[in-house]
Amino acid sequence: MTTAFHAGSTAQSVLASIAGERAICDARGVLYFPELHLLAVSDLHLEKGSSFARRGALLPPYDTIATLARLEEALELFRPRIVISLGDSFHDGGGAMRLHTAFRDRLEAIMSGRDWFWITGNHDPDAPAGLPGDTVRELAIGTLLFRHEPSQTPVEGEIAGHLHPCARIVQRGRSVRRRCFAGDGKRMVMPAFGAFTGSLNVLDPAYAGLFRRDSLMAYMMGRDRVFPIAGSLLRPG
Repeated sequence: MTTAFHAGSTAQSVLASIAGERAICDARGVLYFPELHLLAVSDLHLEKGSSFARRGALLPPYDTIATLARLEEALELFRPRIVISLGDSFHDGGGAMRLHTAFRDRLEAIMSGRDWFWITGNHDPDAPAGLPGDTVRELAIGTLLFRHEPSQTPVEGEIAGHLHPCARIVQRGRSVRRRCFAGDGKRMVMPAFGAFTGSLNVLDPAYAGLFRRDSLMAYMMGRDRVFPIAGSLLRPG
């Protein structure tokens, strides 16, 4: 399904299919699999602000609380039994140790009562210190394979992050660029969830070979809506 990007749309999420599994792309930046009661989120980059501060580059110290608040909202909406964080959950290996006690308590509260999996990423290759949950390199559930970096060879059912995808379209002379879920029905790369994270256009060479171009869809995230856009409508930049 495709649609134009316009303010009149009212859909807060859209339904996609990945290797035959139904998935909900939500405007908050999470992916929910209703039959599996599973929610995936990618690239939280918690404590990025404090990581930069340690190197003398000061950022506003609000990224962790803003990211946790949005995650809490998504979990309250979908109430998943399983949560998978697809790597780079913390901006560096010491991020979990730098969590303010109030933030740690809030994170542990939303983790409570759920099976929680931390996928290792390039920013956080080890288990987050002092936090519950299981840390794994990748995780296979049914027809799906969850990992941080997408494989350069075709892997049906792969759900990955790392690349921070965004998409750009031009409509009525107006350029619109938004974070997005990128998929072709076989695999999907998720948007970065963290408050201070950047993005990379899905037409960038870094994505070469990941998707069938004739089937590429960008599920562009508006403020509170998701807009499925066919790959033929996407523009570089």
